[in-house]
Amino acid sequence: MEIADRRVATIHYTLTNEAGEVIDQSPPQSPLSYMHGAGNIVPGLEKALAGHKPGDTVKAEVVPQEGYGPRHDGLVQTVPRSAFQGVESVAPGMQFEARTERGPLLVTVTKADEQEVTVDGNHPLAGQNLHFAVEVADVRDATEQELQDGQVTNGAGSPAADPSAA
Repeated sequence: MEIADRRVATIHYTLTNEAGEVIDQSPPQSPLSYMHGAGNIVPGLEKALAGHKPGDTVKAEVVPQEGYGPRHDGLVQTVPRSAFQGVESVAPGMQFEARTERGPLLVTVTKADEQEVTVDGNHPLAGQNLHFAVEVADVRDATEQELQDGQVTNGAGSPAADPSAA
């Protein structure tokens, strides 16, 4: 059976950056299952996997426009430290949910001192070419419940992991 819309694909993947450093990978005993065509993984990887069968290996380079998008300098802001009232320590790498006029936005602290904190609302992989090495482990038709939910559920009934959360 081939990977196609409304089917569940199970894959082992390794994601690397331009320097070849591993950014994310599926644990050997726990491959990723996702519903193809439901927007659960980055579009460029989804396109590259279409039509593949169990046992196939796929190498895909995903450009920013088909991955996590380009970087937007307007999503980097310096705010007063007082905006973090009630938080004892603010350090680079910490993430917070910011309230914006467009709704909630996950931001990452990139710099912090006693007066100001610089936050970045871009996805950490925005603007980067992504390199995926994938082995297709299984392909099956989605269940009616999965089709209704638009996502795969594992044996415990919770959503399967997603590399787009990387």
